[in-house]
Amino acid sequence: MGGGSVLGAIVGGALLLFLGALVAFAGYRLFLILLPIYGFFLGLAIGAHSWQALFGEGFLATTTSWAAGFFLGLIFAVLAYLFWVAAVAIMAGSLGYGLVAALFGAFGIDLGPLVWIVAMAVGVAFAIAALVLNLQKVIVIVATSLMGSSAIIITFLLLGSTTPADVAESGAKVVIQDHPLWWIVYAVVALLGMAFQFRINREYEIESYNRWADASTGAAG
Repeated sequence: MGGGSVLGAIVGGALLLFLGALVAFAGYRLFLILLPIYGFFLGLAIGAHSWQALFGEGFLATTTSWAAGFFLGLIFAVLAYLFWVAAVAIMAGSLGYGLVAALFGAFGIDLGPLVWIVAMAVGVAFAIAALVLNLQKVIVIVATSLMGSSAIIITFLLLGSTTPADVAESGAKVVIQDHPLWWIVYAVVALLGMAFQFRINREYEIESYNRWADASTGAAG
């Protein structure tokens, strides 16, 4: 690897680590900025995972899976931007879906139709519970702390021999195979992020919004 490549890897890794830490420790404050980006990549991942589980193809291995993921990602991004309720539901749903997928992956169970159905069902249950029980703030803080911690761990893995395809397809199993201690690092960073965010956001609340209704009212006026 040349000097330029090494420098690029260091700079890129440092940037990803910074962004991961920013999300883990300030995700709630940055939620409105992160929403469309998060919604798009979540939709892309779930769309591609759904195609993989239902049709047995590799993760984003075909043009059709890319199209399905991109289309769902675009829908999620628009919904998250327009509606606070949709944004919270997407965040909570992704948390439930991701926990189930990670749990099965940790035991070496590949993503198949049954795992996909269970993950989707739990994701929907999380989304409904977050809205009905008014857990929006808790869900956002927990989800962003986990997401930021995950980004930090993945960055370290990618600086080694792990490839993006390995992470996308195998998820938690890659972390275990690489080194079980990464789980401890992941948990510690996530818990610290949650504790910090709950502390600094004790009096801070994101206002709910409905940009579609606001735009319609403005147009009518």
